[in-house]
Amino acid sequence: MLEKLEKLALRFAEIDELLANPDIAGDHARLSKLAKERAGLQSVVEAYMRLKATQEELDEARALASEDDADMAAMAKDEIPGLVARIAEVEGELHSALLPKDPNDNKNAIIELRAGTGGDEAGLFAADLYRMYARYAQRHGLVVEIMDSNGSEQGGFKEVVFEVVGPDAFRYMKHEGGVHRVQRVPVTETQGRIHTSTATVVVLPEAEESDFEVPANELRIDIFHSGGAGGQNVNKVATAVRIVHIPTGTMAVCQDERSQLKNKTKAMTVLRSRLLEMHLREQFEATAATRKLQVGTGERSEKVRTYNFPQDRLTDHRVNLTVHGLPEILDGQGRLDDIVEALLQDEQARLLEESDSA
Repeated sequence: MLEKLEKLALRFAEIDELLANPDIAGDHARLSKLAKERAGLQSVVEAYMRLKATQEELDEARALASEDDADMAAMAKDEIPGLVARIAEVEGELHSALLPKDPNDNKNAIIELRAGTGGDEAGLFAADLYRMYARYAQRHGLVVEIMDSNGSEQGGFKEVVFEVVGPDAFRYMKHEGGVHRVQRVPVTETQGRIHTSTATVVVLPEAEESDFEVPANELRIDIFHSGGAGGQNVNKVATAVRIVHIPTGTMAVCQDERSQLKNKTKAMTVLRSRLLEMHLREQFEATAATRKLQVGTGERSEKVRTYNFPQDRLTDHRVNLTVHGLPEILDGQGRLDDIVEALLQDEQARLLEESDSA
């Protein structure tokens, strides 16, 4: 571990020298790449510097503990346990910091939310989940932008695609993928019976052009009139955009902006992200026997969470965690942070286990 840390420290110093180079300052693409790499190394290198400094203090204390000066030796001996404990703490930090990271964690997240089984109630549940994610994201300083939506007559969503923009957006949202189940009495139920409905969530890391290039000759772009809300201008002027990737049939639609160009840009972002996710999933399946870290959205076909209203409880089946206070959770508050943190800790524990057994 120390050899690897020393190499990272040398690379960190090298980046600082490159950033100070006037020739680099004029190359915005390289400058941005170096700044991003530096930011990713900074916390690890700073912890390594603390480790080296503490180790030096410990060596000095042990040397002083054998001095003839009894008072000095006693003081040094008193310091040794604290220094040993501090070194163990920093080594733990560094061990975790050196674990394989999901390279998508700091990217924006594109979330596709669809009503599942349960008719109108499933659509209302999908709308509840959208509000939960939107408010949760806003509480964490992230921005939510709807890219496409298809509403239901009852005020829910048949489908809504939105982007969460900001630092670590994908890290916060990536474990939400899967089937979410709700158990409650629907507003349309006259006899008070509890119904079970579902909504599916897909979470994609936003793919930039540098991540995944799509040749223009593989695309079909259709322009049409928006069918949703947005004012007379949206419905009179053809601003909605549909982009189809011809080889795979993958499609993305955006009609929530008044500008055709903005809709085209957003639709292309969604399409590129879907194609990248498909590519990464194929790679993962091809190397599943040996790969240590799954990159992507996780197993979205499984039931991941149950929202039980009669018992006011939410259960996440992946970490076997049950919490109460559904109204606060669906408002993006309260225990939702606990659930997200538990899922991230579970991911960390699995990585540690795989690292130790490697």
